[in-house]
Amino acid sequence: MAAVRDGLLRQGRNAKAGLGVLADHVIEIAPRIPVRDLPTLRAQFPGLGPEELADRLISGAAHGTSTVGASVGAAAMLPVPPAMPAELAAEITAVAAIELKLIAELHEVYGQRPEGGATRRATAYLTSWTNERGIDVVRPLTITAALSGPLKRDLRQQITKRMIRNLPNLVPFLVGAAVGAVMNRRDTRKLAGRVRQDLRAAQVPWDQLTSLPPLDKPGLPSATTPDDLPPAPRDGRPT
Repeated sequence: MAAVRDGLLRQGRNAKAGLGVLADHVIEIAPRIPVRDLPTLRAQFPGLGPEELADRLISGAAHGTSTVGASVGAAAMLPVPPAMPAELAAEITAVAAIELKLIAELHEVYGQRPEGGATRRATAYLTSWTNERGIDVVRPLTITAALSGPLKRDLRQQITKRMIRNLPNLVPFLVGAAVGAVMNRRDTRKLAGRVRQDLRAAQVPWDQLTSLPPLDKPGLPSATTPDDLPPAPRDGRPT
């Protein structure tokens, strides 16, 4: 029994360390996740108002993470090695990217784009994602253009904690693909609902929005899918 307990504790520590590496990877790719600005969204979904457009974005993201969840469930059926399986790491990163893109585009829909360039906005969206809250753009963000050491450490801890909260859903004594899909779809909708509630409270109507510059073109393809993302760390180590 002691050997089993020690083995489980060791696996838990290794999994947590792997999540820390994943958190750094998410911070790295966040500024390069493609985000559509409001004019682009309105052109792609003509005739929709803010609420209808938000509904479409949430449905699309939930479908995306449910597809990823099916793969996560399949990976979880494999024996868990001392470090996190590369397949599972890639899927966790993909879910984060899909949800970050959704959060950024919901901020566009509700007229709540944070100030600054891609890195500053990405840090704001990472904060929104980890806290599951909308960003209050009226209050100045204490975010520098480049992530400072202390800020990056704090953000890394927040992201790791969020991933740990989700880990029982991702690897619960080895659920199947169908359960993984349902869990991810549910969790993405829950996240979107919380963020959306905050954004509604501060919403700026489209006819009152001042002209905003187009968003910078990121380094990732416009259709963010698991296959489009940069390689996730393998076995708890960067590639």
